[in-house]
Amino acid sequence: MYESLAVVGATGAVGTLILRLLEERNFPYKKITFLASARSAGKTVTFKGEQHPVAVLCPEAFDDIDLAIGSTPDEIARDFCPWAVERNCVVVDESGYWRMDPKVPLVIPEVNPDDAFKHQGIISSPNCSTTQMVVALKPLHDAARVKRVVVSTYQATSGAGVAGQADLEHGSRASLAGGKHSYATFKHPIAFNLIPQIGSPKYQGYTSEEMKMVWETQKILGDDSIQICPTAVRVPVTNCHSESILVETERKLTVEEARALFEKFPGITVSDDLAAGVYPMPLDCNDKDDVFIGRIREDFSCPHGITFWCVSDNLRKGAATNAVQIAELLVKNAAKVPA
Repeated sequence: MYESLAVVGATGAVGTLILRLLEERNFPYKKITFLASARSAGKTVTFKGEQHPVAVLCPEAFDDIDLAIGSTPDEIARDFCPWAVERNCVVVDESGYWRMDPKVPLVIPEVNPDDAFKHQGIISSPNCSTTQMVVALKPLHDAARVKRVVVSTYQATSGAGVAGQADLEHGSRASLAGGKHSYATFKHPIAFNLIPQIGSPKYQGYTSEEMKMVWETQKILGDDSIQICPTAVRVPVTNCHSESILVETERKLTVEEARALFEKFPGITVSDDLAAGVYPMPLDCNDKDDVFIGRIREDFSCPHGITFWCVSDNLRKGAATNAVQIAELLVKNAAKVPA
């Protein structure tokens, strides 16, 4: 059923990583096509050791495509996803445009795989900061029902793209040399600094990045009653988002129970020995697919609280890996018919 595959946005940072993952994971296909915007026309991409031409993204590009994985800005996803669906192509979309559409399932394969088969042609992959948090919340929610979450994110500059990473590097070099850097991505210097705003003002003093975590978490877990208080902060780290997460559950969980739940859950690695200085850090989690959890402890400010530290590679599990996993889920279960 899914024999021909397209990668949309193949020349971008996440698109390039998707190609590497497809190769590493030996993703099955009979034909593969690489698509990008007109400005990338004439470019080539390297896949399985060979150079492949990049075709221009247009409606006719999907005429013979069964499955597409897209990593594009919202305004491009808004246009190309309907083109693909009209031609009976299923799209796994990385953009934020379709995530909260009630007709579009928002999927993390370890968390809500069955939702993928309720699609009407488009399946969304969540925001990077949401993805790692929800993977961590899922085993706690299944065991004791999550009531409330307080989360502070420490988000790497790679979340703002290649230009964001360049701002960190060049801004740091300039600052150390006593010079100045003209920032292309961030409104404030990111070198040796923290910026407590990611996204635009959205709702009652919360930013768009913060509200994504609220709305997407409720949608993925299928529970609008979960209360979430997020604060999103950009930090001078190249890659991997970190999160401090406090969870209040309906039933009390001990630290031992929570640790056991994390250890059994697919896609989570526990790294937790405070006395030995063992806990997840961005440098150790880079280029890995799991969500890493440590500093697990009771929140002694409330009777049913567990708090922990969570780190994940935002370009892999937070973006490319999750999208490829959704595509793998579809191929593996091709006989399932959307509801």
